[in-house]
Amino acid sequence: MRGLRAVCDEHGILFVVDEVQSGFGRTGRMFAVEHSGVRPDVVVMAKGIASGFPISAVGASSELMDRWPRGSHGGTYGGNPIGCAAALATIDVIVDEGLVVNAAERGDQLLAGLSRLRADHPVLADVRGLGLMVATELVDRAGAPDAERTAAAIRHCLEQGRVLFMSCGTNGNIVRWMPPLIVSAAEIESALEAFAAALAATE
Repeated sequence: MRGLRAVCDEHGILFVVDEVQSGFGRTGRMFAVEHSGVRPDVVVMAKGIASGFPISAVGASSELMDRWPRGSHGGTYGGNPIGCAAALATIDVIVDEGLVVNAAERGDQLLAGLSRLRADHPVLADVRGLGLMVATELVDRAGAPDAERTAAAIRHCLEQGRVLFMSCGTNGNIVRWMPPLIVSAAEIESALEAFAAALAATE
């Protein structure tokens, strides 16, 4: 990220970060870019900003925003008052209830638990992420992406552990961990137990 910032500065390019999924506490900071120590020129936001209510936003310095010619940027739903109210209420809850700190702490717990599982299950080729935005990558014994086992493990988690996961990735072999920011330590442990049982059942 620092390298990208340097390239942008060198060539006069705006450095824009997409925080649509990673913003508003998801990674254990209010915005994921904060982990890098880099200051962007523009931040694009949505999803977590209003607890699922459809709204998006663009953040930038007043100097940069003043460059828009008047009337050049607008839309039918621009400045929707209900969306703005939902966003403000959501931000209040995130701040007042300490959900950014909770995401960081529960994320550390989750990564530690997954790292322990990885020691016992070579099928877990990689565990990566920040806060409550984590991925586990499953491979077969030859080291190739294992979409079939990933799907079986996700199905087992749902049917036996009552834990809902999604897969992603080009090869369909990534299990996404994106629990809500209010997740408790006990719920993280339950999810880890369900995932461990699914790995054992699909060996």
